[in-house]
Amino acid sequence: MPAARESLLDAAFTALADRPWALIRMVDVALAAGVSRQTLYNEFGSKDGLARALVRREAEAYLTGVERALSGASGAAGPDERLAAAVVWTLRVAAANPLVRAVLTGCWSERLPSPAHAGAGAGTGAGAAPVRPSWRPDRPDDPLPSPVEVLTQIRDRAVRLLAGDWPQGAAADLGRACETAARLALSYVVAPVSEEEAESAVRGVLA
Repeated sequence: MPAARESLLDAAFTALADRPWALIRMVDVALAAGVSRQTLYNEFGSKDGLARALVRREAEAYLTGVERALSGASGAAGPDERLAAAVVWTLRVAAANPLVRAVLTGCWSERLPSPAHAGAGAGTGAGAAPVRPSWRPDRPDDPLPSPVEVLTQIRDRAVRLLAGDWPQGAAADLGRACETAARLALSYVVAPVSEEEAESAVRGVLA
């Protein structure tokens, strides 16, 4: 039931804006979505399953926006401008969406569904699971991603989308440029700057 699934995820996300995840009840999510509690459990299995699905959806929506910026849909032309646009998009989403901000930084407040509750292996500290370069948000059994895994996704998607506009024979430079832009984006999420400052800094570094 795709429509019911999206409605349930929307309801869970809306509830998260009002109260901590620990206080959100499955019955309230089902009621807000206009479906039965059994439908909710059929879709996600448990509250942990709902948390994983919600974080994966928000992460995928963020990465889709990154691809849109990198493809030039925002009006940016050259590779440098498109990488800068992706950094600006990252700042905007991280400021507005606490789940995306947590995925990008690895900092999960007690208000959010933490990695400990939503799937093992999401941390980056001691004892964290090995990096999975092939992590994809649409795989339901994957635990929450670490910031390193998200950075890898950003870099690899940037390389793929910008390769056609990059000088031939400079593939290594493209990889370094994409890695640098991705790391700058994550650093600006941790220590925010204005969009203008971020865009100027990215263009300057890449130049």
